[in-house]
Amino acid sequence: MWNIGGIKTEKQKGLVIVHTGDGKGKTTAAFGLGMRAWGQGLKVLVIQFIKGQDSGELRAAEKLEPSFTVYQMGEGFVRDYDEKAFSGPKLAAERALQTAEIEINSGKWDMIILDEINCAVICRLISEEAVLALIDNKPSETHLVLTGIGAKPKITEKADLVTEMREIRHPFRKGVKAQKGIEF
Repeated sequence: MWNIGGIKTEKQKGLVIVHTGDGKGKTTAAFGLGMRAWGQGLKVLVIQFIKGQDSGELRAAEKLEPSFTVYQMGEGFVRDYDEKAFSGPKLAAERALQTAEIEINSGKWDMIILDEINCAVICRLISEEAVLALIDNKPSETHLVLTGIGAKPKITEKADLVTEMREIRHPFRKGVKAQKGIEF
């Protein structure tokens, strides 16, 4: 029995959290949430479905291992939908999905962040049904965080918390290149 703020609960309820929208900061917000969980003694796993490059978040997470671990499994953003260019990223996303299924059911993690999984769905790298099955089959005490632009309505309907990041202005539109420490 837990006693949180005077409210007695049987056990932790694992939340489904979605960070979506066309604005910047979805991954950063999820990593921040993961750091907060880590700071409270929870074990956190991040599986990156699209991204595969070095970033400030990765460098910070390395300092928190083994209780905060990142699996970079993506091959970058899909920019061309011809079958030849599509096959590598699709295979990488399918492997990330299989890894997510295993890790969600392993009991090793209190929070699992599936970074850019929504993007993997809208780019047709994995199916929406597969993501819905991950949500339906997760242990009740595990927090599951899904990030990426274009979260499908069926996914957001299953979520306990949905945050939409909306772009109002971005320096890229004025020709400013990605900034170290801001975009990566």
